[in-house]
Amino acid sequence: MSARRTVVVDVVRTPFGKGRAGGALAGEHPVDMLALVLEALLRRSDLDPARVDDVIAGCTMPVAEQAGNIARHALLAAGMPVEVPGVSIDRKCGSFQQALHFAAQGVVAGAYDVAIACGVEMMSIVPMKTNRMGRDDEGPRFRARFGDGLVGQGISAELLAAKWRLDRESLDELALRSHRLAARAREEGRLAGRIVAVDREDGRRVTDDEGIRPATTAEALAGLRPSFHDEAMAQRFPEIGWRVTAGNSSPISDGAAATLVMNEDTAAALGLTPLAAVTGYTVVGDDPVLMLAGIIPATRKLLDRHDLKPDDIDLYEVNEAFASVVLGWASELEVPLDRVNVDGGAIAYGHPVGASGGRLLAGIVDNLMRLGARRAVMTMCESGGMANATLLETP
Repeated sequence: MSARRTVVVDVVRTPFGKGRAGGALAGEHPVDMLALVLEALLRRSDLDPARVDDVIAGCTMPVAEQAGNIARHALLAAGMPVEVPGVSIDRKCGSFQQALHFAAQGVVAGAYDVAIACGVEMMSIVPMKTNRMGRDDEGPRFRARFGDGLVGQGISAELLAAKWRLDRESLDELALRSHRLAARAREEGRLAGRIVAVDREDGRRVTDDEGIRPATTAEALAGLRPSFHDEAMAQRFPEIGWRVTAGNSSPISDGAAATLVMNEDTAAALGLTPLAAVTGYTVVGDDPVLMLAGIIPATRKLLDRHDLKPDDIDLYEVNEAFASVVLGWASELEVPLDRVNVDGGAIAYGHPVGASGGRLLAGIVDNLMRLGARRAVMTMCESGGMANATLLETP
């Protein structure tokens, strides 16, 4: 019996909107947004939805409108048969990517022939603070272990900048690069093929990512004040230089994404052309205070598991939660930036945390074909000190 292999058949996403009142998608229900991409995914492949063995949805804040197993709600809202199950997972910013891993692992194990991995986050509807709702989500035993307390992601980004001696100019330079590359990809029409338009009740049709700023300048970025300065943190971490701003950080965003994965033989039988093969995956835990550096051990673990070196990878998608995350990772692994986020990253596009992995995946599958590349790695830092990494190859 030949080994089963998982292939990606399609990837779609909504445009990413600013996750606040007045944003391009603000007010849309998360279930509807996820249902929209599920419908588009099935329509584009002309797949009988009854063939789907499971729908796995990532959602970082599964409360309020995003509670109650949003995967099941969304697949039913999309008109899929009631016999199709759905499950929702929370791996923080890596939730979509973890959904992809679980789907791929299910295919390899023979539990699935066809699965959908997806994710959604409507941060204008369910703000990050809603996840706690005034409750204690740590407990006394957790706090007893980490007596000094954990820190917010902005402080973690500052700690990374200090650890890798990243100055403000280099952080802003990466942010400017992100906007310019994203704007170029949009102008060349290379984003539109993966984006599902959102038709709003007021007649507006949203087709483009709202966060891309082609006109931004180095001078404008340099004029922004540090976003996370805190006197208590300054005393606790005197090494911090307060270099992280709204300009070199990803914005809070709204959006949804979905991908159709299946056994390679099933794709062939259905006449569907694979875009990429999912050939490796890993997840790690790391220091919960430094937090965002987990992509370094995650990438190393993935490459070591497949006897690969960083130079063996043609393309990398490293989520730009903050510029310091990407630059610290690149410095540690000695990866040149011309192979990293070649169409820009989350600083420009936005970061709807449960769905962001879908944008990274879309960029990889398209650029593998466009650039004639063979291998790519996507990796995502996650709050709490975790990270996922995925190896994808041409089919």
